[in-house]
Amino acid sequence: MSNTTPPAQSGSAAFFVQAAISFAVSSIAVAAGVVYLPVSAWVRAFLALGLLYVITSTFTLAKCVRDRQESAAVTNRVDQARLDKLLAEHDPYANPSL
Repeated sequence: MSNTTPPAQSGSAAFFVQAAISFAVSSIAVAAGVVYLPVSAWVRAFLALGLLYVITSTFTLAKCVRDRQESAAVTNRVDQARLDKLLAEHDPYANPSL
């Protein structure tokens, strides 16, 4: 009756790594744009696009972190429920039937 399979993880490790790399690349792109700022129109456009990329990558990375935490929390709750059930069913004063 009990299901012993852990809940499926919503994001793969590859997706998590891709999101982290995307965040790093976008942050470096904006930093490079700020360093080489000659204050022309195309540089401002580059910075605007870079900023937009950083924001979207941050949301993706935050979603990956949240999904991993939720998955761990569900697993911990299931393990805790199993332990509580075992403790509730255990009678330390029962005669062992040997």
